Amino acid sequence: MSLKIAGYGIDKSSVSRRQKATESLDEGFDETLTINRLGLSEQMRRLFSSTNIIESCFSLADDLCSNVKRWRDANMAWRWAGTMLLEVEKRFHRIKGYRDLPILVEKLKEGVDQKEAVA
Repeated sequence: MSLKIAGYGIDKSSVSRRQKATESLDEGFDETLTINRLGLSEQMRRLFSSTNIIESCFSLADDLCSNVKRWRDANMAWRWAGTMLLEVEKRFHRIKGYRDLPILVEKLKEGVDQKEAVA
């Protein structure tokens, strides 16, 4: 059982029965606490509690990438990756809560400033 989740009342029997879920919880535990600590709006918390955004981007890029039959070198891969991401960007939708992004930026800056003050 993870040391992180041990202090939060998760018993050993549920850990053994649901090992993958426990590992997933442990993996995202610090990020979950960070999202809550930032005090984001409900829409922003929902947005950052999922990896759907980046997975959607990779899925669209993968669809475009499947047309390449032979990768010649790393430079070609980098060029195609950049081109694909620019093409995929055209298909993005505006995220819900986008008006809260300046608030998020300010809160992240405050967090960085606090860490630098401690260091």
